[in-house]
Amino acid sequence: MLFKGYSPLILTGTLQTITLALLSLIVSIFIGLAGALAKLSTRPLLRYPAMFYTTLIRGVPDLVLMLLLFYSFQIGLNQFTDWLEINPIDLDPFITGILTLGFIYGAYFTETFRGAFLSAPRGQIDAGFAYGMSSFQVFRRILFAHIMRSALPGIANNWQVLIKATALVSIIGLYDLVKAAQEAGRAALNSFAFMALAALIYLILTTLSNFALIWLERRYVLDRRQPQPQRAQL
Repeated sequence: MLFKGYSPLILTGTLQTITLALLSLIVSIFIGLAGALAKLSTRPLLRYPAMFYTTLIRGVPDLVLMLLLFYSFQIGLNQFTDWLEINPIDLDPFITGILTLGFIYGAYFTETFRGAFLSAPRGQIDAGFAYGMSSFQVFRRILFAHIMRSALPGIANNWQVLIKATALVSIIGLYDLVKAAQEAGRAALNSFAFMALAALIYLILTTLSNFALIWLERRYVLDRRQPQPQRAQL
């Protein structure tokens, strides 16, 4: 069988890709929440840098950003170690991949969360404060449900794109699914078959993710068109 003997290699690359995607998602969400709050701020020192960040990231291809960020971080670190006259430090591709993907897709999550925040009904938020709730209680009991309802479609789309974007980290030396497929293909003298296998694995991952996201939408996204029960008339 063509793939016999290469299964551990492909499995290792697949697990690396899944781990990278999940950790990058966490970083993206935190950056997205911070960016959304900054863009909605009335303070220019917060709003304008956030606007520049989202405009720049969404206007430059991910591959170019990946190379620029990785090599600029490494060059800056080399200059810093030279200034301190210590041994150079090489960036870890895995950590760098997480931070770079998180930084890139944080811009997309920023717009997703900004729209979700704007969709929250102001009256219910004011009512929560009027009842004596703290800011955290208002967020947990009122705002979170509205954010989830509005942001889940955008989160689902960003996650699907993020999984596929993990393939970019192979260019900075990270041993992910694409890198594993490339090495196995060269060793077996059949690169096409192993790249087709990698494509199939990505398809399986995105399909399983889609099912999970559909469940989340059914859990959090309420159907606004559903008629409300009528009160009994006396």
